[in-house]
Amino acid sequence: MKATAVAPSNIAFIKYWGKRDEDLRIPLNSSISMNLSNLTTETTVEFSEKFEKDEVLIDGIFDIQVAKRVVGHLDRVRKLAGIKSRAKVISKNNFPASTGLSSSASGFAALTLAATAACGLQLSEKELSILARKGSGSACRSIPDGFVEWIAGNSDETSYAKSIFPVNWWDIVDIVCILSCKPKEIPTSIGQRYVSTSPFMITRLKKINNKIKLVKKYIANRDFTRFGEIVEHEALELHAIMMTSYPSLIYLYPESINLINSIYRLREEGLECYFTINTGHNLHIICLRKDIEKVTTKSHDLVLKDLIINESSIGVRLNQNYLDLQQT
Repeated sequence: MKATAVAPSNIAFIKYWGKRDEDLRIPLNSSISMNLSNLTTETTVEFSEKFEKDEVLIDGIFDIQVAKRVVGHLDRVRKLAGIKSRAKVISKNNFPASTGLSSSASGFAALTLAATAACGLQLSEKELSILARKGSGSACRSIPDGFVEWIAGNSDETSYAKSIFPVNWWDIVDIVCILSCKPKEIPTSIGQRYVSTSPFMITRLKKINNKIKLVKKYIANRDFTRFGEIVEHEALELHAIMMTSYPSLIYLYPESINLINSIYRLREEGLECYFTINTGHNLHIICLRKDIEKVTTKSHDLVLKDLIINESSIGVRLNQNYLDLQQT
């Protein structure tokens, strides 16, 4: 009873912020994202009667708070499978976790598929998405391929993610700019609890569905300029909501602001690229594939940190390799 899965992180072009149902992680609004080819989590899950307790190691480290979330998710899988066996979970990320790059999305997507496969469950893509959502909301978006819509829904059965455009639909690239590997101080799951305290949240929710329609239209038409403009504005709106919550959530670093201003200057110089940013300090630069070399050359001069180039990716999948303690 052992399986390994690999899942991509994703970048939300239209974000979700705030939950309708905290326990089920049903969001206040739908969202649009793209899976990322070079930000991945690989996870091996083994169930066995010989294990006396669950054991969780992520990037070679045991973290009691993270382990509690993982074990809680394993309990959901055990309930579905009708088993009581304890499990060993070994997971590794190829990018800095807890820095605003959606490591929980790739992590819980990989955990969901690996755990269900290890205990013999054969779930549909929709069922996997629903189950992954309960571990981490954005994990449901890492289940399908390519460009994805997470339908908010209003119940457990109606809140799930689906592919809206395939992996090879559009030649856009997401360049992740690593400004710092330092974990953020306030996790996203905690920060979202303050959403109702922002005076601007009501206005955001009134406009969000139209924004989603527009982004889907721009992706369908491959309209990069209008797409970039709305995605960039959406990122700033999200951070405005967080900054005006009580207590305020300020995830951006001074280096984040400097990079944003540098991207504005690149456009003024005729290089079309746009930024987006999740709940963290590390930025994503969106450009067309033909401009990768120009943008990366400029970006290396600007951020002086690692760059990770991503194209649209397939979603979660099984892997024939097994992680062990020596590999983490």
